[in-house]
Amino acid sequence: MTASDRLDESTLQGLRARLRGRLLRPGDPGYDAARTVDNAMIDRRPAAIVRCAGVADVRTAVDFARERKLVVSVRGGGHNVAGNAVCDGGLMIDCSPMKGVRVDPVTRTARAEPGVTWGDFDLETQAFGLATTGGVISTTGIAGLTLGGGVGWLNGRFGLACDNLIAADVVTADGGLLHASEQEHEDLFWGLRGGGGNFGIVTSFAYQLHALGPMVLSGPVFHPATRAREVLRFFREFTATAPDELTTYAGLLTGPDGTPLVGIVPCYAGPPERGEKLVEPLRKFGPPVVDQIGPMPYLAVQHMFDPAFPPGRFNYWKSSLASRVSDELVEAVVDHMARVPSPHSAVMLEHYHGAYARKRPDETAYHHRATTYDVVIIANWTDRADTDRNVAWARSLFQAVQPQVSSGVYVNFLDADDGADRVRAAYGANYDRLVELKRRYDPTNFFRMNQNIRPA
Repeated sequence: MTASDRLDESTLQGLRARLRGRLLRPGDPGYDAARTVDNAMIDRRPAAIVRCAGVADVRTAVDFARERKLVVSVRGGGHNVAGNAVCDGGLMIDCSPMKGVRVDPVTRTARAEPGVTWGDFDLETQAFGLATTGGVISTTGIAGLTLGGGVGWLNGRFGLACDNLIAADVVTADGGLLHASEQEHEDLFWGLRGGGGNFGIVTSFAYQLHALGPMVLSGPVFHPATRAREVLRFFREFTATAPDELTTYAGLLTGPDGTPLVGIVPCYAGPPERGEKLVEPLRKFGPPVVDQIGPMPYLAVQHMFDPAFPPGRFNYWKSSLASRVSDELVEAVVDHMARVPSPHSAVMLEHYHGAYARKRPDETAYHHRATTYDVVIIANWTDRADTDRNVAWARSLFQAVQPQVSSGVYVNFLDADDGADRVRAAYGANYDRLVELKRRYDPTNFFRMNQNIRPA
């Protein structure tokens, strides 16, 4: 029996009557917009979409899908490159309309619903001079990023997004609603902090906030790509002694005018005047052809990369964690960027250190806690006809860097074709414990449209 056979009009009318939000079928106004995510590679067609208005709708949708044995996908921000938010032929539970944020400036905490993006969240928290770690692109959803760990400009000072999660309300596969924290359902709370969407649908995230802003010190410096080797070696030396407050990324990219460039972007998460001396070597090395480092609102930092990642482009990503930026790694990246087929593609080297590295690997489900670099290969293009050569370029570079990186990978950067071995590597030594947790909370693998932890 197909999903269509289990979803006749009478059945769907009964579901509609139980929802506060909307139920969409193919052909309905809003259906195509609801199934569209940032990555244009993803073109799937759910049999039905529940646009949830609140927790009751989420529970109703879970019960409905479980009783009819439907494949389920869960959408928050829709930013994940693998496109797990959308299924073919099943039920898509769309939490993107759930966008409530409540900030308590006295306790420095915030509660947010799963449809909130980091742009939404930052706007609310910065109104009180508060922030927590949350991505580097404002359109990223808080849900997927937090559940997978959650890197961002503040992870050196405050740890990952999941390190700042203090509680969560979770709709489980049996339709129940659990409150998970250090005091209640502690095992589930552990798994939510890095285990992805494997254990349920989080309908409320509670975060610890920190005093920050409104101004920080950030902005890029750019050099000609002909100097990429020496710039990336300098980046290696510069980051080796970075304090917690200073997070720095490097990248090879193509400028808006078609000029190949290498850039370094710092973010000093503190008063700008304290960071000036620390970033001075960045401004003097070379010197750069463009220097845009200066005081800027934290909100602007969180939007800084947005123009490079507009929704609707085709995306294919590969990434690996590396303990160091070796000369051989630099050579492979520079060589492949000289042959990049799309001017929108880039390679990023992201430095994770400080508070990120001070948690034990088993303290949360996110395992990879040593100071590290993330080598992120971002193939990004505009014409579907160019898909094969852009994917081939990313795969070729990924293979070229393998001798210089670890087997570890950040789960949120896994693409759709990463297999079970890569998924297991993302969870590292915590994988077996996560399997036990999956057996306890989702023994039938109801939530499997994710970087999946199989219960058997």
